[in-house]
Amino acid sequence: MSYIIVVEVCSMEVEVVAAKVGNIVEFDGMKGKVEKVNENSVIVDVTINDNFDEHEMFEKTVVNHKRYKIIEE
Repeated sequence: MSYIIVVEVCSMEVEVVAAKVGNIVEFDGMKGKVEKVNENSVIVDVTINDNFDEHEMFEKTVVNHKRYKIIEE
């Protein structure tokens, strides 16, 4: 299932294309593999980052569709 979100900005429509399960996305300087697509966000696995072990963080996180860029489909 994929979602297309349309956001109105200054009377102009901007289309935000949601990622699909398995896509690699980039956000806040990190990468993650999409595991689930929700209406307004995706759940990503961030253990694919080379420096994951250096940071104290959870293995998965939620990212709003407006905050990531698809870098690999």
